[in-house]
Amino acid sequence: MEKKKRKINIKKIILALLTVFFASMFIYSGWKILGWLKDNKDNRDLKKKTEESITVKPEEPEDKKYEIDFPALKAHNPNTVAYLNVKGTNIDYVVVRGKDNSYYLRRTFDRTWNASGWIFADYRNDFDGTDKNIIIYGHNTKDGSMFGTLKNTLTEEWRSKKENRQIVLVTEQGTFLYEVFSTYTRDPEEYYITTYFGNIDFNSFVNELASRSNFNYEVDLSNVKQILTLSTCSDDLAGRVIVHAKLIE
Repeated sequence: MEKKKRKINIKKIILALLTVFFASMFIYSGWKILGWLKDNKDNRDLKKKTEESITVKPEEPEDKKYEIDFPALKAHNPNTVAYLNVKGTNIDYVVVRGKDNSYYLRRTFDRTWNASGWIFADYRNDFDGTDKNIIIYGHNTKDGSMFGTLKNTLTEEWRSKKENRQIVLVTEQGTFLYEVFSTYTRDPEEYYITTYFGNIDFNSFVNELASRSNFNYEVDLSNVKQILTLSTCSDDLAGRVIVHAKLIE
């Protein structure tokens, strides 16, 4: 009889512990989902706020289409350095630059904590006309914000539209157009995010990046002055989705 009672008590204890465990998991999951929804809403609201400083003139050519009020943007965040537009994606963002490449991984445009982060440039880039490789990062978000649609560049549908291959970057120096010459996925590495070319031949560097592409864009790379690199995580978070484009002069 005593053994039977002990077994019943053990079962009750196990059942109680399981109930507490699953209830805790449910509460934690709900809390995480609510946090994710709030972060997304905050970033959507901030994006709309930044758009107040962006004027788009559809009838104008690409190099004259965008007017960016940098003083207004920098009054809100002095780390503002550019505006980026990638056709065939949802990438249409003001770009910031932190003191390192970690700060904006978990901070949004107003510099408050946010799991989705913001679109940010490599801290080593100067944006003064001397950069050889301008690098811009963003999270591969599930809702398609930030760089969540950069992976579109890996599809035949995206590549088949030539207008998609021209990327617009506006800085305080002016509007710059870039032509995509390489798109691919790769394990994380330091090579493609090189910014200093003291002992590295820049032409060889560009040709190496072109050789990695999963599609031949047939772009003339004989006299490239500067390139733009976009980078995000792959869907499995193990690799990187990478886009390279050369400056059109």
